[in-house]
Amino acid sequence: MPRPCVPPPVPLAPPLSALLRQYTAGSALTCEPVDQGLLNRGYRLCTTRGRYFLKHHFDPDTADPAAIARQHRATQRLADLGVPVAPPLTGRDGRTVAVVGGHAYALHPWVEGRHRHGGQLTTGQCARLGALLGAVHACLERVMPPKGRTRPATGPHPVESADPDDTFALIDDLLAHVSRRRPLDAFDELARYRLLERRALLEQHTDRRPPPGGPVGWVHGDFHPFNLLYRGDAPAAIVDWDRLGVQPRAEEAVRAAAIFFLRPAGTLDLPKVRAYARAYRRAAGAAPSELAAAVHRVWWERLNDFWMLRWHYERSDTRADPQFPAASALVVWWTREYDAVCGAFAE
Repeated sequence: MPRPCVPPPVPLAPPLSALLRQYTAGSALTCEPVDQGLLNRGYRLCTTRGRYFLKHHFDPDTADPAAIARQHRATQRLADLGVPVAPPLTGRDGRTVAVVGGHAYALHPWVEGRHRHGGQLTTGQCARLGALLGAVHACLERVMPPKGRTRPATGPHPVESADPDDTFALIDDLLAHVSRRRPLDAFDELARYRLLERRALLEQHTDRRPPPGGPVGWVHGDFHPFNLLYRGDAPAAIVDWDRLGVQPRAEEAVRAAAIFFLRPAGTLDLPKVRAYARAYRRAAGAAPSELAAAVHRVWWERLNDFWMLRWHYERSDTRADPQFPAASALVVWWTREYDAVCGAFAE
């Protein structure tokens, strides 16, 4: 029988007339959806006064107007420090968040540029990328409220590392989902193979669960290629600050590298990682030991994480399916090459 599938959501037309009345941005000429990204909705808006990026904040985890306004204040302060960002426009009422029909929107200047994966960057550009993220973390320390800046290195981390017992139960549940599929397709076969493989890996490494703790600070929260625009060889704007929050800084650096420098076969380009990490440590003032601990925590996180399969089998949402082959292979390779990966980040 046909299998249910949830395609990428079709964006509803935003209420342009009501929105633009709240700004001095002219009248709408064209409005086209921007099709990249899994959360929130964006539009390329052309008006009689210029080009803009219209963002509809609809992710329930981040759509609170007060939280959005905090993000906007942060980006404006970062812009004042020279960080490449695109702060939103201020409306006629002095606010940067427009609420229409119970939905939150923000209007940003349009930034001309393109996204670049790590495979498209030279070693020097990888170093520049690491320095950029380090500068973001250092500047956030200057502009965000002191209560969120740091916690003692020995204090509890707000999110404990994954419990392997929970992961074993999740693996069994996902395997049951796969077993009910008729007929199995290529994705199902790969999912089953990776789930069995991951269970065996986790059984070998259950004693390596990292303890709570680690230095934290304000981070972007979702730093990856689709949230960074390049103009030529230079970063033009870091976008999508919805996940701005207090988390371990070095873990964001490791997660970002695991996305930027992931090769299709599921390995990391370690020479580029090394250049990136060295520049990050200098710019952020992070010690090698901090990066080494972050590598271990993110490795453990990946070992226990199945969000792509949960989307596929629990939500019938297939938008992340193309990422699964390389991401699932990375966990196996990372486990095998653990020392080399740690060295690339910390040496």
